[in-house]
Amino acid sequence: MAFEVPNMLFALPEMLMLAMCCIVLLVVAFTVNRRINLVHALSQLSLLVTFLTVFWMMGEGGLTFSETYIKDPLSDVLKLAICLVNMLVLSYSYSYLQARNLLQGEFYVLALFATLGMLVMVSAHHFLTLYLGLELMSLCLYAMVAMQRDSFAATEAGMKYFILGALASGMLLYGMSIIYGVTGELGIQAIAVALDTEDLNQTVLSLGIVFLVIGIGFKFGAVPFHMWLPDVYQGAPTAITLFVASAPKIAAFALLIRILTEGMGDMLSVWRDMLIMLAALSIILGNVLAIAQSNLKRMLAYSTISHVGFLLLGVLAGTQAGYAAALFYTLVYALMTLGSFGMILLLSREGFEAEEIEDFKGLGQRHPWHALMMLLLMFSMAGIPPLAGFYAKLGVIKSVVDVNLLAVAIVAVVMSVIGAYYYLRVVKVMFFDTATEKPHIAATTSMQYLLSGNVLAVLLLGLFPGSLFALCARIFS
Repeated sequence: MAFEVPNMLFALPEMLMLAMCCIVLLVVAFTVNRRINLVHALSQLSLLVTFLTVFWMMGEGGLTFSETYIKDPLSDVLKLAICLVNMLVLSYSYSYLQARNLLQGEFYVLALFATLGMLVMVSAHHFLTLYLGLELMSLCLYAMVAMQRDSFAATEAGMKYFILGALASGMLLYGMSIIYGVTGELGIQAIAVALDTEDLNQTVLSLGIVFLVIGIGFKFGAVPFHMWLPDVYQGAPTAITLFVASAPKIAAFALLIRILTEGMGDMLSVWRDMLIMLAALSIILGNVLAIAQSNLKRMLAYSTISHVGFLLLGVLAGTQAGYAAALFYTLVYALMTLGSFGMILLLSREGFEAEEIEDFKGLGQRHPWHALMMLLLMFSMAGIPPLAGFYAKLGVIKSVVDVNLLAVAIVAVVMSVIGAYYYLRVVKVMFFDTATEKPHIAATTSMQYLLSGNVLAVLLLGLFPGSLFALCARIFS
């Protein structure tokens, strides 16, 4: 058998990111924290170079490294989104971390290695490669959540995240081993071929899919595997919460698509029923429990759970239109989450965390522009037109209606209406309540401009959703 020379160019973004990770690690190891501006600049440069490399390489694709790695339109778009989101996260986080003595080299090293794990996950086309990328990302996130060592809440959140994340990884690995035992394959493409051509034990195969769905559900934070998410979002420093809540969800979407739709597409009838339960429970529980929250970070955590349910609607539809709608939802969700947690960072200052809903009292009178930005974000998350969140929800609900899952669509619509209450409560507090103290903006001017651009992008995607919808549709056509 002739040795196949892999196409190394397909993995150029990952190789560049790995090289930059090592350079940043060396700079951190051999300089003191007074050079943190250099580390910040190098980290942003790493993400920018990776972004430009992916953009430059768009077009040609295929499998390489013995069919364990794939370059396709889906991986290109998700990598661009991950790099862009993480660049914004690092920009938003700078002032917040600096004010709390958390602006350390370790934060940037962990962020870059986590990004590398996400990039590997997005292009993985083999169970082992998927697992390696997932664990590289997860181990970095565990450490980041617990980085504030003198905070009991952060330490507790890090421990919960680590224990439940390890359990989820074990479930996923066990599911992969069962699938391997049945099919004799670990490659995504090879598994799809085996399911299509061989007479396999359906009972054992279904058991393996159960464990895979459990592992994926944990990583998304879908009900009933959501127990870690509110505590981690609330307990971690807001800048870390922002990192955990945004780009990793994009990588998790890739994990879901690669395993279930590309590898297990022929078993749609098995995993669709599981996803229907996860989606319905997530939408119901996320929206209902969010109503009772007074902490904005915790409210956004339950909001995330409901958004995960909506995202799953597009995937469980099992159609190309459904997958495209789910991708659109994922990208819009990342933008909305960036803006929402960015607003908390914007109003936070040294000695003060603006994470209670009451902390936004009177923002409309004191800082009307920032209050308008928060209003647009809340309206978009609630699914109010003409913002991007409306079209995201419309797309996934239409995809389940098209496959005659009317009961699921009705649940989604009803819970969207109920969920609008807690988003509108934030708007009410900003514009109709009187501030007990003047909300002070300590963030840099550049962050305020970036955050405004972030929110206006949500508005523009709502006014002109056609281009992004068309791109998502082309990826799955």
